[in-house]
Amino acid sequence: MEILKLPVGIENFEDIRRSGFYYIDKTMFIEQFLNTWSEVTLFTRPRRFGFTDKDVQEILTYFNLSEHYADVKEWYDGYHFGNANVYCPWDVINYVDLLRLEPTAKPQDFWSNSSENALVRNFIDKADVQTKYEIECLIAGEYIEKEISLELTYDEIDKSIANLWSVLFTTGYLTKQGVTDDGRVRLSIPNREIKNLFIKKIREWFSDTTANDGKTLEQFCNAFVDKDTEKIEELFGDYLWNTISIRDTAVAKDKKENFYHGILLGLLGYKASWLIKSNTESGTGYSDILVEVPNNRTGIVIELKYAENGDMDAACDEALKQIEEKSYVDKLKQDGMRNFIKYGIACFKKDCKVVVSE
Repeated sequence: MEILKLPVGIENFEDIRRSGFYYIDKTMFIEQFLNTWSEVTLFTRPRRFGFTDKDVQEILTYFNLSEHYADVKEWYDGYHFGNANVYCPWDVINYVDLLRLEPTAKPQDFWSNSSENALVRNFIDKADVQTKYEIECLIAGEYIEKEISLELTYDEIDKSIANLWSVLFTTGYLTKQGVTDDGRVRLSIPNREIKNLFIKKIREWFSDTTANDGKTLEQFCNAFVDKDTEKIEELFGDYLWNTISIRDTAVAKDKKENFYHGILLGLLGYKASWLIKSNTESGTGYSDILVEVPNNRTGIVIELKYAENGDMDAACDEALKQIEEKSYVDKLKQDGMRNFIKYGIACFKKDCKVVVSE
């Protein structure tokens, strides 16, 4: 059988048929529509949606890519239109096309790369305390309940957070998991791709908002040199409290640590004169964060732990023990540092504890 081309970005039916592209016939949807006639029908158009689970399985099987089914489902499935579970075909086609050229390729954020996604960033910018909490629930894989309006005009979109929830739903950033007895829609993030998009925008938002508070960042960074653990705990705790947590409750402990690691790394990056290294090979392992401060040639080692059971004292002790056992200071010595400070930092939800050792 002749292998045809995939119609990536081609929407004209005549071009598809005349130029030798694949086409999946979905005319039975027209029959279903006619058989369920109603006086008024609203067609909202979340962009590029339409593949069912059966469609995806058939496409993958045809191209001998069935082993990638689990990845495709995790990344691009999750939308619900009526009683149908639907994938985003733009992503599926692009990923299949990529796999044909690179069989070991991992799923990518094709949606994220196709636009600026300013709507999500605008939503995060406007978020109040309640909305931030709800975003955290969504990132953790939970659903929230909202009243949804499908009749918004463009000039109404930015008038309230409630309107933005509706727009996120109708544009495909959120999907429906059901409806409550009082008519509210249960909303969730549909798949891993959209979760990654939210996380990316949250990180951008956090970076932009903290960068505007130079005085506090200066105090925070200097506290590490001054061995002021109380000040570090106070300011780091404030940052954790005010940000939007992207801790996924379903992921492993080391993944949760990555969230706090990323925040701390970004905050310390305020000091342009400091050399900061992340996950650097040092001694017999890989340290979380190494900092080289020009003043007095001071080297700082930071090992961060997530206190899974809430025992932050034990997590700090574990962090300091790891610094010693793995000889993380060796790399700093090799780089010419003369004074050394070691920090064990434990985090649990939006709290932290800091212990210092020399």
